[in-house]
Amino acid sequence: MSDRKHIEDREQLKKLAPVAAAPIKRHVFVCSGKSCAAVGSGEVKAAFEKELERRNLRFGKESKGRNPRGEIVLTDCSSVGFCSIGAAVLVYPDGVWYAQVRAEDVPEIVEKHLENGEIVKRLALIEMDKNNGDR
Repeated sequence: MSDRKHIEDREQLKKLAPVAAAPIKRHVFVCSGKSCAAVGSGEVKAAFEKELERRNLRFGKESKGRNPRGEIVLTDCSSVGFCSIGAAVLVYPDGVWYAQVRAEDVPEIVEKHLENGEIVKRLALIEMDKNNGDR
């Protein structure tokens, strides 16, 4: 393993990793595990990409149709433990785990939850209490 140089300069870090300076409010994880994929998680992620980019909310490079000052990060993840009732979507730091999400649910999740902070109850499987971690 080669030695990595630890970067101390915060401005250099921000240049190399622009997310460090972005006004990120939420991170959305869409499960891409085998069971979730079988019930359309790929389409769910594509719907999030389209909707977040349409609303100029998705953080990323402008050259990829994203907003370098975007408030939402979108990420694939592997199994989150309840793929049998997928597609699973997790929203952090809110601690909300959505189940049985379909592509047609995405605009509602984006508008209600990501933009306005209102959990979409009909899809919410788990809601973590921000104060003490209880469900």
